[in-house]
Amino acid sequence: MTDNVAMTKNLPIHDAIAPLIAALRDHGRAVLQAPPGAGKTTVVPLEMLHAGLTKGRILMLEPRRLAARAAAERMAHTLNEHPGQTVGYRVRGDAKISKSTQIEVVTEGILTRMIQSDPELTGVGAVIFDEFHERSLNADLGLALCLEVAGALRDDLILLAMSATLDAEPVAELMGGAPVITSQGRSFPVETRWLDRPVPKQTRYETALTDLVIRAVSETEGGVLVFLPGEGEIRRVEALLQGRLPEDCHIRPLFGAMDFARQRAAIAPAADGRKIVLATSIAETSLTIEDIRVVVDGGRARRARFDPGSGMSRLVTEPVTRAEATQRAGRAGRVAEGTCYRLWTKGEEGALHAYPPAEIEAADLAGLALELAVWRATPDELAFLTPPNPGVYAEAQALLRMLGALDEQNRITTHGKAIAALPLHPRLAHMMAKAGPEGAMLAALLSDRDPLSRGAPVDLALRLTALKDLRTYEQRHPHAVNRGALERIKSEAKRLARQANPAGPVSLSDAEMAALAYPDRVGLRRKGDAPRYVLSGGKGAVMPEGDDLSGTRLIVATDLDGNPREARIRQAIAITESELCTQFSDQIEWHDVCLWDKRERRVIARRQERFGAIVLDDRIWKDAPPEETARAMLDGVRDLGLNWSDAAKRFAARVELIRAAGKNLPEMTETALLDDLERWLLPYLGKVKTAQEWKKFDMLDALRAHLDYEQMQLLDALAPAYFTTPLGRKIPIDYGGEAPEISLRLQEMFGQTTHPLVGRTPLRVTLLSPAGRPVQTTTDIPGFWASSYGDVRKDMRGRYPKHPWPEDPTQADPTLRAKRRNSG
Repeated sequence: MTDNVAMTKNLPIHDAIAPLIAALRDHGRAVLQAPPGAGKTTVVPLEMLHAGLTKGRILMLEPRRLAARAAAERMAHTLNEHPGQTVGYRVRGDAKISKSTQIEVVTEGILTRMIQSDPELTGVGAVIFDEFHERSLNADLGLALCLEVAGALRDDLILLAMSATLDAEPVAELMGGAPVITSQGRSFPVETRWLDRPVPKQTRYETALTDLVIRAVSETEGGVLVFLPGEGEIRRVEALLQGRLPEDCHIRPLFGAMDFARQRAAIAPAADGRKIVLATSIAETSLTIEDIRVVVDGGRARRARFDPGSGMSRLVTEPVTRAEATQRAGRAGRVAEGTCYRLWTKGEEGALHAYPPAEIEAADLAGLALELAVWRATPDELAFLTPPNPGVYAEAQALLRMLGALDEQNRITTHGKAIAALPLHPRLAHMMAKAGPEGAMLAALLSDRDPLSRGAPVDLALRLTALKDLRTYEQRHPHAVNRGALERIKSEAKRLARQANPAGPVSLSDAEMAALAYPDRVGLRRKGDAPRYVLSGGKGAVMPEGDDLSGTRLIVATDLDGNPREARIRQAIAITESELCTQFSDQIEWHDVCLWDKRERRVIARRQERFGAIVLDDRIWKDAPPEETARAMLDGVRDLGLNWSDAAKRFAARVELIRAAGKNLPEMTETALLDDLERWLLPYLGKVKTAQEWKKFDMLDALRAHLDYEQMQLLDALAPAYFTTPLGRKIPIDYGGEAPEISLRLQEMFGQTTHPLVGRTPLRVTLLSPAGRPVQTTTDIPGFWASSYGDVRKDMRGRYPKHPWPEDPTQADPTLRAKRRNSG
């Protein structure tokens, strides 16, 4: 080996190399645990090559392009070579490999492309999954596919998962009981310093972190690595640090969207003075950033979260996990003893989660669903450490069906294979497959971050103008442009254009192409002053007040913040109805609609021209069939509630009384009736269309029809609707109380010598005065005549002398009239 190889022998990883090589030689698989700074990324592939484990190439997967390039360059330097000789790399938009390349460092998505195009991985002898603890979606998929390839086609394929903080046992079990090799210890100890007290809520995050950076610089020596969640925070902290650091300090931003030359400057040793690297999580793993002695951890991480309810992903800023904090602290111990400052107290650390979620648990699964469809497999047929959520996966398949990538049985289509071959999200790949090379610029723009400054208008057309003619854009618009981002987007557009198939004979507008990518995000402005939109996928969205695009009737929302209640539109483009009809003529249809309008409290009948959930044209449906309006009125009934007349209440109470006795009758509680409206009420609604007409509607006939003939006979026998008085009058029996009850004038019961019953249950009889006021309530009429009646007679004779009050009511005739003149 060369002198440079020998120089790395002091790295902790070398103590684990012998058992690792033995495990790979004997089992063909292994899991390597090695803490940050151990040297696994740059040492293990070279040692595997030196051991002659395989005649094929060694592929090593890295989660980020910068890490892949940096690892390849470092290994090549160790061999006194340039990248592209023994060690090379392949990342999106860049590759340095040759026929002599034996170790190839690639980003994770490239492995999937290789396996899909060549399932046997011809020429590849080993695959290393570096930083597997990050649990990226592509790494999980890549390992699952490799395990299937190794089991079915390539039993000689060597597989190695390397991790710094991952619980290794589940991974080893997933890999068929692979041996776990552990490298102990970090190169140098790191002292952790926490805040004495929490950051006050009123203090801005960037201000607190800037103060901590200044403190760290004043108390320590050597390079400083500061962890922040994103580019915006990096720029703000960079501005706050200007003029507050010693003159020998040089600030170096580091984030994924930077060009590689500036990234390289951030990780290279400082030529003079101290280097202050302001970095995102890109610096957590894989990278060796020279001369770092101090880490300042801002304690936040930015992750993509997918909301299946809105069908959108959004970036959320969350506290780091303990595993991430450990990774970050390890950066300070690479070259010497180090110090880690944390922007939280030791007490607050206990509330941190142990590990970050696997990307498969939180990300958009459309790409995964497409790859599995190409592979002709379902998630449960592959070895995933964390299986995808079935609901989120089903949402992803629904999107792919909408794009025509899957058929109704979720099988891959010819179009699906075409879009799977493009290195883009399925939405943008679908758009490019339809638009051809002319869609490359829009696809590259929508794949990247916004090239305009914060607060720029929503209009996507402004970005496209800046890309196509920057001078014209700057003459007309005051919003600053990130020139680096523009050049990056243009470069990516050229690469995509080379991969695209020729388009059809018709050229598409930018709006048409955007609608092809986001057919579920075509927005129609709602009526009213506020710029609120209903999207074709059924969700709501709102545009910033006063935006130049806020009065536009039809838009395509290309960037939303993912709010599940009402997403905020961050980017959109105007589209005409003609353009929409041109692209989606087969999906724009007329629908006859009868529905209950809660606001107007009536049934409305309309003929609507619809694209998804948006209504492009709306007309009165004059000849709507009565059965349609009646069915719509059922929703009105659900909204308004049942309209109980006294007779309907008594009828339902009779039924419930008999049901309680165990008889087979339909339930007539309010809940049960509302649940079964179609069966008992629909045929009787007739021309009822409004809340006012429903208020006049009597449900009794509909409730009676809910019982068949035998049930009605049973009901009338066991719970009769009426009591027939001695005068022959029918008095409705009220079954709504504790016992069946009637009310009637006392004189009408003269001559009644037995108490009326319902079955075996005595009726509760309320006897009324001639004025209709209760005199006595009894369940024993004979007993009342024999006892209390005398006292009632004395009292009532004085009050109502014109009415009969016989001494023996059992012998008197029932009456509702006053007594004749001169009669006693």
